[in-house]
Amino acid sequence: MEFADEGDLASIIKRHAKTMSRISEDTVWKTLHDILLGLSHLHCMKILHRDLKPANLFSQGGSYKLGDLNVSKVNRGGLAYTQTGTPYYASPEVWRDEPYNEKSDIWSLGCIVYEMCAL
Repeated sequence: MEFADEGDLASIIKRHAKTMSRISEDTVWKTLHDILLGLSHLHCMKILHRDLKPANLFSQGGSYKLGDLNVSKVNRGGLAYTQTGTPYYASPEVWRDEPYNEKSDIWSLGCIVYEMCAL
């Protein structure tokens, strides 16, 4: 495992909120790009992260990496049913206890980008 010398995204957001300084648009786009690359790799292997949140995104050398895959699931059947993950970032399907797929990870990513922009 690599060392995340810059910490996780949650601590970076908290630091910006405390100092009332915005995260630059370039940083938001770079972070989104890095996370999408990681999710694309997982989703190509039919793996759902299922707990995507700022505390599970680690920064190292200006790049973000996905971490904490302990509730990830290989999704062979097309849709998953288990309710898991952090409620603030859970998709509507998960909240309604309905089947979900990779789109739920993208919902969580949207929540993260919103949080980065709005602090």
